Amino acid sequence: MDTDSRVKAQRFADLHREGCFLLPNAWDVGSARILEAAGFPAVATTSAGVAFSLGRPDHDFFAEQPPEDRVDRETMLRRVGEIAAGIAVPLSADLEEGYGESPEAVATTVARALAAGAAGGNIEDFTGDRTRPLHDEKLSADRIRAARETLAADGAPFVLVGRTDTLLVGGTLDEAVRRANACLDAGADCAFVPGAADAETIATLVREIDGPLNVVMGLTGNALSLDDLRALGVRRVTVGGSIARAMYRRLLDAARELADLGTFSYAADQLSQTELNDLFRRDRKQG
Repeated sequence: MDTDSRVKAQRFADLHREGCFLLPNAWDVGSARILEAAGFPAVATTSAGVAFSLGRPDHDFFAEQPPEDRVDRETMLRRVGEIAAGIAVPLSADLEEGYGESPEAVATTVARALAAGAAGGNIEDFTGDRTRPLHDEKLSADRIRAARETLAADGAPFVLVGRTDTLLVGGTLDEAVRRANACLDAGADCAFVPGAADAETIATLVREIDGPLNVVMGLTGNALSLDDLRALGVRRVTVGGSIARAMYRRLLDAARELADLGTFSYAADQLSQTELNDLFRRDRKQG
């Protein structure tokens, strides 16, 4: 890790020490630079957004998603590297399930994300197998532990996030808490429990989880604001693929207008060429 990357990685780690911050999710260099220009202190990737940008589905069970539809590790890490090199703020990588079941595979993935310029990354316990949607709890912890040991050997700052998809696959809140705490015990710096969106559930997670909590907003129209989440004690808030999905909603609406009506009203509120050129000029990057 070079000096600039190490400084960014340490800055990202420091964000997790106190308070609450919003970490929006990008899927390519352009979307990441727009988020950076908006003033966010760091950006994360979204595996969903990356998949959609490649014309592929995301986060599905293997039986419904053939192997050729899945984004492989090489493709994902190439995109992570492109985004990390294209922005001046820290980048956290959505590393999905680690691109392999074994702890060794996960450790390799995390090491390669670090080498690609990521300042952090999350590993989830979702298997893609409908008959056993989550990895065994001990294996899940071992996967996080292997990643932490690899990072410790390198000595570079890297925010390792243990994500449990318990609530997304119909599990109980107690199990989500247990799995999140096992990730933290194994060396994760932050726990991530997608599927928690109401104040009562989030308050329980904050109270019962022994470390910083990440929640994801924007999956539906949610009444909770960042101030609400801060008051509940959440440390980090992401938005997953919701920005990408909103963008594709606009694209689909424009396509339907063109195809069905032959009109062009979709273009009325577009960003101008000048505005986009100004956003993307490399000399505007701030170190």
